[in-house]
Amino acid sequence: MLSLENINVTIEGTPVLRNVSFSLKAGESAALIGRNGAGKTTTVRTIMGFTEATGAMRLGGEDLGRVPPHRRPSLGIGYAPEDRRLFSAFTVEENILLPGRVARLDPRESRRRLDRAYSVLPELKELAGRSAGSVSGGQGKMVALGRALMLGTRIVILDEPFQGLAPVLAQRYAEALQRLRSQDKETTLLITESNAKLLDTFAGVTMTIERGEIDKLAR
Repeated sequence: MLSLENINVTIEGTPVLRNVSFSLKAGESAALIGRNGAGKTTTVRTIMGFTEATGAMRLGGEDLGRVPPHRRPSLGIGYAPEDRRLFSAFTVEENILLPGRVARLDPRESRRRLDRAYSVLPELKELAGRSAGSVSGGQGKMVALGRALMLGTRIVILDEPFQGLAPVLAQRYAEALQRLRSQDKETTLLITESNAKLLDTFAGVTMTIERGEIDKLAR
């Protein structure tokens, strides 16, 4: 469903990704594991079109290299970056709905996807009317996941979602991912993480990246 073949990225003359290649099937849950600076975030940013890269990337057979970054989410890609990037002046629900509005989803479809997000993250429904600027860092991670679900009908990409979470919130986030997996068997999940143990019972595919290269891929 998603495939990368010999992806190379150089930033300011320094190679960051070196011949990164992997493929994920529809419905797979994949973990991209590596230390800080190993290339995890660059890999997902490259999928989103935020870096210049050589090589081939395909989503469902479509050449992503021919799709500009602003159009890639409309292909069914949901993305939650490491830093959340919430709009603090908007409510929690307005932040979740924003990608659908940008993509010009019709109101009925937008409502259906919002309900999907709330079924995965029921606590967000309780926070819906609150300013996004007033939620905790852990709650903000939940909002970012809900927002990614608005467009992530084919693949959801989560960059370091557990970083900075207290153990209780990390457990709740993990439970949300389990609910998503149980409710939706077709959407592919790609999650980056520094600590492999956080995803060892969840990921069906584990890829280890080291110095910009996929060191190991296990199913």
